[in-house]
Amino acid sequence: MRITAFAKRNIKELLRDPLSYVFCLGFPVMMLLLMTVINKSIPPQANMTVFRIDNLCAGITVFGLTFLMLFAAMLTSKDRTSSFLTRLYASPMTAVDFIAGYYLPLLILAVVQAVITFGVSLVIAAIEGVSLSIGGILLAIVTLIPSMVMFIGFGLFFGCKFSDKAAPGLCSAIISAAAILGGIWMDIDAMGGTLAKICKVLPFYHSVNAARLAVDGNIGEAGTSMLIVLAYTVAVAVLSVVAFRHNMNKDN
Repeated sequence: MRITAFAKRNIKELLRDPLSYVFCLGFPVMMLLLMTVINKSIPPQANMTVFRIDNLCAGITVFGLTFLMLFAAMLTSKDRTSSFLTRLYASPMTAVDFIAGYYLPLLILAVVQAVITFGVSLVIAAIEGVSLSIGGILLAIVTLIPSMVMFIGFGLFFGCKFSDKAAPGLCSAIISAAAILGGIWMDIDAMGGTLAKICKVLPFYHSVNAARLAVDGNIGEAGTSMLIVLAYTVAVAVLSVVAFRHNMNKDN
């Protein structure tokens, strides 16, 4: 009941913020449309498929999830700045209760965002004559659940440890890193070299890779990427709980 009540309050906070609709729901769709237009201007001789909708949809969905990290950080850091959390620390709620109360509404928003992004991708694929299966998309959404938890966890951790002015800046750095090192705009595997090795150590490439493989129906090949993302997800979730517990002990 404590978690549910806190989650309902956070849902209302998210729904009151118009930026939630712009960045979490509208921006990924806009990027899909923009990249599709760019893809049509690329000559076939270039043999570049990264912007083709069957490859693009997974990357754009992951890119959209990074903005949930920003909203998680802003929500948490503002609650700390306004002393809202300090008052709640006197309640029977535990650090896990607080984390769950933040996670639930953001996870719901993440799933809605993924459904909308992939839904628009299906429409674009039908117009462009590109094969895109609903089954593969459903698999991709399931595959992206650890990534959703991971990005939200990053946001909660930054919101716990930094101010409402510093936390969004740190999230913006992670968003840029995810876009560049995740292989959303370029083919990491074709590049090779040191950059590719760095990308494959971080979770962003594996989030995109697992989702792309799922969209293609090759979920069996996504195992390694999913395990790497899951390892980062568990580590970030634990860090978030530890950060909340530290704040509770400090303020009490």
